[in-house]
Amino acid sequence: MKKALAFLVSLPGLLLILGARAWQLGPSRIMPPTCRYAPSCSQYAIVAVRKHGAIKGGWLAFKRILRCQPWGGHGYDPVPD
Repeated sequence: MKKALAFLVSLPGLLLILGARAWQLGPSRIMPPTCRYAPSCSQYAIVAVRKHGAIKGGWLAFKRILRCQPWGGHGYDPVPD
């Protein structure tokens, strides 16, 4: 029972990571590199979800994607602690 509950709790994070990996292995491979930040937004999302969980990590990834535009910043932007 505990394993099933732990899996259900971790499922949203796993789905977010799966989505980011799907992006890395799919569209990202055939599109020209345009990421303004290091690490890339998809890698940032994976690290953020692993480090902070689905809710906070997903929010951090969402904010990062909003910043990734021509009038936004650029350069090294690690996941905050």
